[in-house]
Amino acid sequence: MNFYLNPTLNVGYNLGNQIKDNQNKDSQYYQQYISPYLPNKLTYGMSVVGGYNFLSNFAIGTGLKYSYIDPNFHMLYWLIQPKFIFNPGDEAFFIDVTYGKQFNKSAVSNSDFWSLKAGLQVSYSKRLSQEGGLVLEGFQLGNSSAVFIGLSYGIIVFSNKNYTVEGID
Repeated sequence: MNFYLNPTLNVGYNLGNQIKDNQNKDSQYYQQYISPYLPNKLTYGMSVVGGYNFLSNFAIGTGLKYSYIDPNFHMLYWLIQPKFIFNPGDEAFFIDVTYGKQFNKSAVSNSDFWSLKAGLQVSYSKRLSQEGGLVLEGFQLGNSSAVFIGLSYGIIVFSNKNYTVEGID
């Protein structure tokens, strides 16, 4: 259990823009004044979370996240992330619930971020695992918002992990 470090990369598709475009594709006002100012269709991000694994099936962490949404939207967030691990072991299923608050100045300041990620952790050694999953992210960008669905991949380095086959000393 003990401490862990989890760097992660993710990419997502903007569901909100697609829904709005489909609903308003015939509206001249929408196409001229709203559509050009919506965030890009794709977002890219990376995060680093460090935390403590209290139990074999629960951990809580904090860290930083960088998100690129649009050329003017380079967001840095401070994160809080509880992690729920089901069937701990060599191939554990996990769910992350993450909340973040923007701390840099960009085209939008004072932005909020939330995400729900579900995936699989696969152990490679006593202290190293990889994880991959599906992620649903939401951003409150001033007066507008964006929702992305995407893929995430990361590694986890544990200070001590004794609940896998590799963890037996």
